[in-house]
Amino acid sequence: MSTTDWNAKQYQQRHAYVFEYGKAVLDLLSPQKGERILDLGCGSGQLTAAIADAGATVIGLDSSPEMLAEARANYPTLDFRQADAANFSIDPPVDAVFSNAVLHWVKDANGAAASISKALKPNGRFVAEFGGHGNIRSILEALGPIETPWYYPTIGEYATVLERHNLEPRQAWLIDRPTPVEGEDGFEHWLSIFCRDITTPEQRKSLAEKLRPTHYKAGVWTLDYRRLRIVAYKTA
Repeated sequence: MSTTDWNAKQYQQRHAYVFEYGKAVLDLLSPQKGERILDLGCGSGQLTAAIADAGATVIGLDSSPEMLAEARANYPTLDFRQADAANFSIDPPVDAVFSNAVLHWVKDANGAAASISKALKPNGRFVAEFGGHGNIRSILEALGPIETPWYYPTIGEYATVLERHNLEPRQAWLIDRPTPVEGEDGFEHWLSIFCRDITTPEQRKSLAEKLRPTHYKAGVWTLDYRRLRIVAYKTA
């Protein structure tokens, strides 16, 4: 499975917290009537629709055909397009680029920043949240030395990437967000969705048993999420 080969229905049903937490980032975006906004990594479209409900014209972009099919079924009147977050173009440029829980999947951070910068009007804003430095540290330690598909930068690392592409960081936060996943099999299911490429079913079972004493209580697994939240503006 590639990082774009998603089970969209399971993602919606059991991992709705991904877009539920994104509502706080949407408040930070504060979409305005008449604006054109790109939702980068729109997934199944819930936050794309919320941007449209605010009166903005919105384009939802995702690399996953499965997610886009679900988004189009959910919101058939909205504009959804398939493209790679590290290499896309939007014409004419937009007032804002919004992204939630996506850019940690994009190891080519410079490619993504270059594409975001090109997509923005001068003084357009980029508002995003994704996995930051230290995200799921305990899970990665339990996995041991392994190549992962994720990019979890520090504030300083990511600010440098943005500045390289004429995006000026104005606000940045690194936020601890312990995230509950319900059900006896909740962690194994999480692994099967987000770590399918790097774990076998046997490894998922072993990891669950290893982390159960510290991560599972009263029917709920709690995962040590850490989020990087950014507001930047295009300077040229």
